[in-house]
Amino acid sequence: MKRINLALQGGGAHGAFTWGVLDRFLDEEDVEVAAITGTSAGALNGAAFKSGMVHAGRDGARASLDAVWARMGAIGDMRMAHWFRGVEPAAISRAMEYSVPYSIGEAWSRMVSPYAYGPFYSNPLEAVVDRFNFAEVCADEGPRLFVCATCVRSGKIRVFTGDEISTDAILASACLPTLFKAVEIYDPETERTEAYWDGGYTGNPALYPLFNDDLPDDVVIVNINPLERDEVPVTPQQIQNRINEISFNSSLFRELRAISFVQRLLKEGKLKPGEMNRVLVHMIADNELMNSLSVATKTVPNPVILHKLKEAGRRAADDFLVKHKADLGQNSTVDLPAMFG
Repeated sequence: MKRINLALQGGGAHGAFTWGVLDRFLDEEDVEVAAITGTSAGALNGAAFKSGMVHAGRDGARASLDAVWARMGAIGDMRMAHWFRGVEPAAISRAMEYSVPYSIGEAWSRMVSPYAYGPFYSNPLEAVVDRFNFAEVCADEGPRLFVCATCVRSGKIRVFTGDEISTDAILASACLPTLFKAVEIYDPETERTEAYWDGGYTGNPALYPLFNDDLPDDVVIVNINPLERDEVPVTPQQIQNRINEISFNSSLFRELRAISFVQRLLKEGKLKPGEMNRVLVHMIADNELMNSLSVATKTVPNPVILHKLKEAGRRAADDFLVKHKADLGQNSTVDLPAMFG
């Protein structure tokens, strides 16, 4: 049995890609997920995976993920997906991004605070998250789950785990401040109620909760925010989208750089084996697809795009398993020195 940890990025509705990755991993009877750290959509996927796994094993995890994304707007009737099979996701994304309703909504979100809605305010994700069985999400059995959010007051990351995970914790992890009010949760460490924003600002996702001696060495990161874009963004939408990608990837880069530094010290003999955890880093992504999409398909779930993202996630996970399953427990498949060279 190969044991792995999963690190699931946030990225709004693009988290359907991670749905596909998890769906494919559930096919591998000899791969066990020991722990999951997730932010925003990654936290949503992680909670669905764990809840289903505790409830009914692998079949339960698959059903739980399917149910969450159905509530998010994914296609239930696959005939509809067939009708759109020849339509490229990029074309749908561009049509949404430059549509009049989306442009008005985007401009409105930059001029009007979510606090201005008063009694008419609601968070559409709440109805989705409230459907979880938190006795299963917080259970001792099943993969260990970590949910990341950002404390507004201190700017520090908070990682919720065990009984701390709740509807509010997951909503906090996905709280984009231009769209949603900050989520208030009591913090026993500061002994005060703190306001929280999206965890992507400080950990997308946080990797350090996975560095425990009782967890496996392998960390499989599912990327849904492109690490690189070759073309310089020129439109206001493209510029804002790339700003968001860079800011939401920066915390991940910092942790990967630290891992790379420790690996170099171990290789050079400046640290003794056992003094620091060995971390084997892997990544699953579809950079071509993600580079073709925009922030529009992150914030407005499109049924066809969600289906295509799931398909892409399954393909990317299958490709990873074909090429690198034998490396699990043995070698990193991400060249960190080259990444930071």
